[in-house]
Amino acid sequence: MRDDPENQDNQTDAGQPTDNQGPASRTVRWLALGAILVVAAGAGALTLRQGDTAPLAKIAAAPIPVTAALATVRDLPIARTGLGTVLPLNQVDVKARVDGQIQRIFFSEGQEVKAGDVLAQIDPRAYAAQLAQAQATLHKDAAQLANARADEARATKLTQSGAGTTQAADTARAQVAVMQATVDGDQAAVDTAKLNLDYATITAPISGRVGLKQANEGTLVHANDATGIVTITQMQPISVQFSLPQDQLPDLQSGQSAGSLPVAADARDGSRKIADGKLTAIDSQIDTTTGMVKLKAEFDNSDKVLWPGALVTVQVGVRTEHNAVVLPSAAVQNGQAGPFVFVVKPDNTVTIAKVTTGDVVGDLTTLTSGAAAGDNIVVSGQSRLTEGTSVKVTQADEPSQKVALETK
Repeated sequence: MRDDPENQDNQTDAGQPTDNQGPASRTVRWLALGAILVVAAGAGALTLRQGDTAPLAKIAAAPIPVTAALATVRDLPIARTGLGTVLPLNQVDVKARVDGQIQRIFFSEGQEVKAGDVLAQIDPRAYAAQLAQAQATLHKDAAQLANARADEARATKLTQSGAGTTQAADTARAQVAVMQATVDGDQAAVDTAKLNLDYATITAPISGRVGLKQANEGTLVHANDATGIVTITQMQPISVQFSLPQDQLPDLQSGQSAGSLPVAADARDGSRKIADGKLTAIDSQIDTTTGMVKLKAEFDNSDKVLWPGALVTVQVGVRTEHNAVVLPSAAVQNGQAGPFVFVVKPDNTVTIAKVTTGDVVGDLTTLTSGAAAGDNIVVSGQSRLTEGTSVKVTQADEPSQKVALETK
């Protein structure tokens, strides 16, 4: 029997189908192989996830380390802070009051002087000569006055005896008055000459520290010179002028009415305390361009730590807040709903408490609501915390808070 040609074309000698089966058959085979591989990979991944479940759970449950401090109750001094400039209470530019050449200077730059100390000497010879001339004129006119008085006495005696006329007596009295006026003028000239001679010796008008010399020996000076010989600055006591916002004026007025408010001068960067003083004056008006009011404080400055022209940070103690709830300022966080803190609960988890803050003194902030004394508040490590987070607490040292308060 003859084989069917169609069957012969579809089989090989081994009886297997040839590649002539078509693309559809090959696609089915590849899809089946892919499905097998996906199932195997999924099973492996499932096994891996099941094996790692315990370590991941352990990592998620690890408590977050934080530092916490207790909110405490204390009397907190409230101060207002501003930037001020050290100014002398008195400062004098010492000038010559007469014309002349400086013969000698008696001070050293930077020297402390007292009122009345001799600073410089102007050549006095011209003024001594003027004094001698004025005294000579005075003596001459005084002699003429004495002669006029003798003439008056004789004329009066003759008139009384009838041997002289009344006119002669009146003339003699008038001459005495003229000569008396002349002598008075001469005396004024003598006094002026003496004063000019005294002015040739330049003395310190106030006690203080002399600055750099502005004239040297041999310099010709005049009474109308714009520049003086030296400037004397009073160092003890000394003042600081500073400004505070007008909103703080009620506290200042209230405190000042009860007595002088204490003022502390710190370094410009607030790193150290320099001196203690008291508030002496509040300006009578507020600067309309800045909304600030000027104030002046006075310091004894016995150790001369405050130097004229220096910038300092000034703190004015306006009152004491009694029984205030305070905590470190680092504990207060700011959110969209306002300030809040993380409170550590007894089970070492945290809860978020919204708070209302008051005055800030140094590193401490007062709380008016939201937390109570004794609450354990997180002061560092808040960035990883949310409501209910488990924490590992390290308690902050309480004495450090006290030191921060006492140094202000």
